[in-house]
Amino acid sequence: MNQPWSQRFTQPLHPLVERFNASIGFDLALLPWDVRGSQAHARMLARQGIITPEEGETLVQGLAQILQEYEQGRFPAQGEDVHLAVEQRLTELVGEVGKKLHTARSRNDQVATDLRLYLRDAIDDIAQRLRQLQRVLCQVAADHVETLMPGYTHLQRAQPVSLAHHLLAYFEMFQRDRQRLQEVRRRVNCSPLGAGALAGTTFPIDRHYTAALLGFEAVCANSLDAVSDRDFVVEFLAAASLILVHLSRMAEELILWSSQEFGFIEWQDSCATGSSMMPQKKNPDVPELVRGKAGRVFGHLQALLVMLKGLPLAYNKDLQEDKEALFDTVKTVQDCLAVMTLVWQEGVVINQDRLAAAVATDWSNATDVADYLAAKGVPFREAYQITGQIVRFALEQGRLLQDLRLEEWQQFHPHFAEDIYEVIRPEQVVARRRSLGGTGFDQVRAALAQAQRECSDDN
Repeated sequence: MNQPWSQRFTQPLHPLVERFNASIGFDLALLPWDVRGSQAHARMLARQGIITPEEGETLVQGLAQILQEYEQGRFPAQGEDVHLAVEQRLTELVGEVGKKLHTARSRNDQVATDLRLYLRDAIDDIAQRLRQLQRVLCQVAADHVETLMPGYTHLQRAQPVSLAHHLLAYFEMFQRDRQRLQEVRRRVNCSPLGAGALAGTTFPIDRHYTAALLGFEAVCANSLDAVSDRDFVVEFLAAASLILVHLSRMAEELILWSSQEFGFIEWQDSCATGSSMMPQKKNPDVPELVRGKAGRVFGHLQALLVMLKGLPLAYNKDLQEDKEALFDTVKTVQDCLAVMTLVWQEGVVINQDRLAAAVATDWSNATDVADYLAAKGVPFREAYQITGQIVRFALEQGRLLQDLRLEEWQQFHPHFAEDIYEVIRPEQVVARRRSLGGTGFDQVRAALAQAQRECSDDN
């Protein structure tokens, strides 16, 4: 192939080095953004009189044809990287004027621009996918405000909660994910174009003009930093890692809930797989894969941090390694959000009878016994100890709290009266938790209404 560097070199690259050095196999994915950046650069060159208006228009139209070829699967990908492939094809299409496109520009500021344009669009797409998952969670939650389920700490039954309340906890996680993405996007949305290789250029370019054409809110202030900065990629990978943390936690619960030991949900055939040996099996492969792919994204974050930590200014070839990690992370997050949205839309059936039986047959209403005594003037720590004695007594008797006779209650404290049975009824245990952010039905309805309002605002 033709080397992109000067005639200082007298020997061609060794074929192995050429293959090892090339990035065209993966950075071709940047072509749409490379074309956009190049069109803005060509328009700026013409506006500044560095090339003629006619030459600028020729370059813009030639680049448009390249984008069309790419979208139709006809682009002849060749060369070391996407930037050189585009320039070579452009010269084939428009002649010698194609060689003027690279005036006042380096591949260093070019690739940094491409990455920022690509990631900005990817962030917008992922934010919308998060919103769609939130909408589906709201839809499911709306049907299950008064569906009770055990709430857990240490994976031990703790207190009953509304199933909608549980689902809305994930809504909040994804809301923070969206906020983080928007914060990252603001720092992504800064133009490095015009920084050159590392020191700027002698040509009278207008960086603010190209930034405006490309929708950037600012220009990178230091040319050295502009071409070597990959903080924005690290920040995105960190935000993506947290998205996968949240999806993985959700996946783990779905896996547990679908086991026979829990039985809270059942998988629909369209979103589950079977065993090649055991005909009775229905496997939760989708959430298991999501749980597994979380580690993949975490690995990309760690790899980029290690790659960056020892790099001197400015550009180094190590930075080529950012792209595969970034591209794979974007696709992984997109795919995981899509399948988890599908799971909640049509992949699982909630077993309300099993959930109801679960909260009716445990001691998760014990805290309400202590609260009952405290409300009647017994110091809470004393009420707590009394309740522990009552729970131990019930366990020894093989009965639940609601099965104890009133005289048995009163053996532990005279303040117990008939109303204790209403207080420890699971529906009341949940309904009475009216504190802000709690699982009480009124609070859950208010939280759901707020979540629905959030979902109606896509900004």
